[in-house]
Formats: sequence, C-alpha cells, structure tokens
Amino acid sequence: MYSKEEVSRQKQAFWTTFGRYMQPVLSSESTAIGWLNYKTGIPGVQFKMEADHKHVSIAIVLSNKDDVFRTAHYEKLMQLKGILENELGDEVWQWQQNAIDEWGKTVSAVRKELTGVNIHRKEDWPAMISFLKKRLIALDAFWSTARYGFEELM
Repeated sequence: MYSKEEVSRQKQAFWTTFGRYMQPVLSSESTAIGWLNYKTGIPGVQFKMEADHKHVSIAIVLSNKDDVFRTAHYEKLMQLKGILENELGDEVWQWQQNAIDEWGKTVSAVRKELTGVNIHRKEDWPAMISFLKKRLIALDAFWSTARYGFEELM
C-alpha cells in the first residue's frame, strides 16, 4: 500500500514525465501547446486524461452545468463523429450521453481507456505515455476543425 503522499508524488512524477515528453510536439496548427492542460476555448468542453493503479484514460468531457448546453454539445459531437473517428483511426471509443463524474455531476463523455497498467509501475509508463500521446494528438487534429462547430453554440 502506498501513502497518500507517495501516490501524489508518483502521479506528479508521471504527469511531469508525460508533459516533458509532449513538450516538443507541436499542435496540428504547428504551434506550441500546453498538452497537459489542453485549452479547447469552449466553456464546458475539455480533454481529460486520468491515470491510476488500474488504468489510463483520455476523454472529451462535456461538463456544462446547463443540461441544454451539454446536450447541444453532445449532439454536435455526434454530428462530427465521422471526423472524430477518422482522426482516431479504427478505434472504438465509449460514448456516454449522461454519466456521473467523480463529484456526482452529470456529464457527457467520449472516452478510451487502457486497462492493466499501473501508474505506480514505471515499467508501465512507456505504454501509458504512448497510449495518451497518440490519442491526444488525434484529438488536437480533430479539434482544429471541430471547434468552429462548437463556437456556433455559444
């Protein structure tokens, strides 16, 4: 068992390593970007990455408190599903229109996870980083065109 402090240190070390690994990678628009805190520019639309002792995941999370806006964002994402899938390749992602997040809020999400990896095992980090890198770059490429459809909804 790890103490809370050790878990926190290991997570921080992983995300620092991932951030350093991604730092030289330019966005699809050939600009420097803060990959760890990816800014979509649309309130309530975020790219979220998580890693723990069981899995690593990446998601587009629609978290607007207003159900009407969140539903409109989800419907727009559904309309752009073909473009998203083209960028992501032949992967199957999980689509959830109404899910409950860790704080009990209703969100919508499109997510992909890799199970059987552990943030506490450094030998798993290369697989976790590769998993996130490939998908985050694909989400960035998708977002470079998709964001304009979401701006219409503001």
